[in-house]
Amino acid sequence: MDIITAKNLTKDYEGFRAVDGVNFSITAGECFGFLGPNGAGKTTIMRILYCFLPPTRGEVMVLGHDVRKDPSLIKSCIGVMPQDDSLDPDLSVIQNLVVYGRYFDMPRKKTLPLAKELLASVGLTDKMKANIKSLSGGMKRSLLLVRSIVNDPKLIILDEPTTGLDPHSRQMVWKRLSDLQAQGKTLLLTTHYMEEAERLCNRVAIMDRGKIIVIASPRELMDRYGGNLEAVYLKLTGRKLES
Repeated sequence: MDIITAKNLTKDYEGFRAVDGVNFSITAGECFGFLGPNGAGKTTIMRILYCFLPPTRGEVMVLGHDVRKDPSLIKSCIGVMPQDDSLDPDLSVIQNLVVYGRYFDMPRKKTLPLAKELLASVGLTDKMKANIKSLSGGMKRSLLLVRSIVNDPKLIILDEPTTGLDPHSRQMVWKRLSDLQAQGKTLLLTTHYMEEAERLCNRVAIMDRGKIIVIASPRELMDRYGGNLEAVYLKLTGRKLES
C-alpha cells in the first residue's frame, strides 16, 4: 500500500522552480529518505506533504487524501519533526508535549503519562520541568522528535532530524527512529548525512536542483555505481554533497 504518491509535483516561488516535476511513491512501513544538499528541494517537498505549502502543479496524495482538498484530515494522521525549532519557549519541556496533544483532542490524563514515557525514551526525564530556553540544541531536537509522535501517527515526516547534533545524540535519534519503524510506522526524512541514509533508509531519492535523479536502496546505488553514497552522489551530479 502506498502511503504517499506524488505525480509531476512542481513548486515555483516567484519565478524560481524549487521542485521540478518529481514523481515518487512511499509504501507503508518503509523508511524513505530524500538525500541532497541544502537548496535541492527536499524541505519544499516535505512542506507540501504536511500541507504547509500548496503545490504549484501535480497530484500529491498522503494516506489516500489530496493535499489540496483534505489538509486538516492529513494533519490529524501524521507527525512532523520540522527542521526549525518550533517549540514554545514559554513552556516547560513536558508542557510542550501536553499542550501539543490538545491539537489532536487528546485529554491531559492520557497525554501526561505518555509525555513522561516519551521523555524517558530520549533521556529527558530530568529535564521534564525545565524551560525550553535551558535546553541544548541536541535536547531540543530530541524533544521535537518525541513531540512528533504524541498523536501516534501512521506517518512521521522528519526534516533533517539530526542536523547539529553531536555523535552521541545522533546515535540516540537513529535508535529511536529504528524502533519506530519496527513498530510499523512509515518514516520519511530528509538528510545530507550519508551515514544516516545508509543506516536508516530502505530507499533514497537523490535530489539536486529540484529534480530527483534516482530512487533506489542505498545498497543498490552503491553496488550499481561503486563506492559509498557520497561517491555515488558525486558521480550522478558532478559535485560534492555539501551541508
